[in-house]
Amino acid sequence: MVSNRIQLTSRGLLAGLGTRIFLHYGDRIPPECAVLMVSNHRSFLDPIVLMATLDRPIRFACHPFMGRVPLLRETIAAVGAFPLDHRPKPFFQRAAGLLRAREMVGIFPEGAAPMLRPTLPDRVGSFHRGFAHLALRAPVRELALLPVAIASVEEEYISSGIPIKVLGWFDPDEPQFDQPGSHPALVYRQVNVLVGRPYWVKPQLQGQYRGRTAKAAVADLTGYCEAEIADLLRGGCF
Repeated sequence: MVSNRIQLTSRGLLAGLGTRIFLHYGDRIPPECAVLMVSNHRSFLDPIVLMATLDRPIRFACHPFMGRVPLLRETIAAVGAFPLDHRPKPFFQRAAGLLRAREMVGIFPEGAAPMLRPTLPDRVGSFHRGFAHLALRAPVRELALLPVAIASVEEEYISSGIPIKVLGWFDPDEPQFDQPGSHPALVYRQVNVLVGRPYWVKPQLQGQYRGRTAKAAVADLTGYCEAEIADLLRGGCF
């Protein structure tokens, strides 16, 4: 099966890098329903780590520039990922369709910022709220919002040799790419993957996504995922 091949390939790549992975609370992963997974994001290895570790295929939403770079564009398509769009409507339509098909969609809500500068392994940045809007708007009756923490225990930063400004050639709308220096590449040597408690987004909650209550509902979902991942990181970077 394609999903098994992707998982085996991901494990092979990590083994080649000498990366050791340990999964915690894997029994919290819903086995069959639609899942919107959100995770912290510090390394280019993060989607590979999650594809190798979690027991379900993941359709990652990735940065728009990845869908515009030759070879990289074909690679993300081969593993079932799809590039985000700076316009919210195309992203929502694509992601909602996958969720209706009871697939797992993966999102890194911190955006590009922590990928472009060294960050501490036990910290998580502020989340963009697009995933919460998606969870509340998606026409899915049984949807699990699943926070997952990638907690680095041993790691090494290396220089990719790729100027950050070069990425702006492929995505001039990304302000984070307008800065000097090379794109840092964080390689994990040992990492814990900790699955948080799923938040079940039920029709009653989705009904609050209107009028004055919409903003509060989005804030609640975002805050839950931020707090859950932050708590997992505090215990996971040991």
